[in-house]
Amino acid sequence: MLVLSSEQVARMRLVSQRLVDPMPTAADVARWLTCSQAQDYPGSTVSLALRTVDRSVAAVREAYDAGSIVRSWPMRGTLFAVAAEDLGWILHLTAAQTLKASERRRRELGLDADVLDRAETVACHALTGPGLARSGLLDRFTQEGLPVDEGRGYHLIFFLALRGVLCFGPTEGREQRLVLATEWITPGWQRDREDGVRELLLRYLRSHGPATVEDFCWWSKVGKTQARAALADLHPELLSADVDGREHWMSPDLPDRHAERTRATAAPLLLPGFDEMVLGYQDRSAVLTRDEEALVVPGRNGVFKGTVLHRGHAVGTWKRSARRGQPVEVTAFGELPGPVARAVPRLSATLPA
Repeated sequence: MLVLSSEQVARMRLVSQRLVDPMPTAADVARWLTCSQAQDYPGSTVSLALRTVDRSVAAVREAYDAGSIVRSWPMRGTLFAVAAEDLGWILHLTAAQTLKASERRRRELGLDADVLDRAETVACHALTGPGLARSGLLDRFTQEGLPVDEGRGYHLIFFLALRGVLCFGPTEGREQRLVLATEWITPGWQRDREDGVRELLLRYLRSHGPATVEDFCWWSKVGKTQARAALADLHPELLSADVDGREHWMSPDLPDRHAERTRATAAPLLLPGFDEMVLGYQDRSAVLTRDEEALVVPGRNGVFKGTVLHRGHAVGTWKRSARRGQPVEVTAFGELPGPVARAVPRLSATLPA
């Protein structure tokens, strides 16, 4: 079995996640990552752009406008960017569990079956054609006597998205319009549950590896029994490695691809908050220590700061600066390595915007 260090894991993930091996289009990236964290829409467009050859945020928005990628809640009750043709089969795997987990909160908010049915009827009429911005749909709900206060509007949209009724599609300024999934997305193929779990696991390990089964289960909320059964079927298509006594899995060609890009994986890199390189794993220790994670997510408030990586590991956080001639401000975890300090002006000047 291959034996890897934590640093090798982090640097190999830069390759598997296409941060040093970019792809032609945003749709290619979304399809490769399968589900890419996107609760912060501006940051998520930068994350996708960083993984494309032309590094263009405008091109990412064009992909949304063309319907090749969408945003929805395919897993974990969290917004992700996903290739449009993949949304249906992933929801088929995951939506029932998420709907059950959120059922109690809907009851507390008084969103019973009658309210949910009325919301679906209103949405199907209101979103026909070009769709509406979130605020526009909430206004339509209000006009029809549906409650939207105290988070009820969010839960109505969330419920309809999990049911496959709507999704976020074309851009409108710095937002996206909600559209009917049946109009916006060409129906893709469906899988039975076993095939779906195998496909999701294979895609995750190829695009996020080296990673563990536990990472996948946390990422997807697929149960460990199902995941391990799928993994047994996938052994011929994957390579295993030992990392501090824990078994990790990856694409068999990843070590060779990494060997070809070793120098590139050592280079400094700016990542927006909520990037898959940080959020795509239950165990983030290859990229962040516990103390460093506390600085990236102060107070564990769920809001992730942008990270500065060096050799695949975070060495600080960054934010866009209001000062002229200084695009970003970096806060180092300790002493900022010389190569990083020298690279920051270039990295900030070329950051997709």
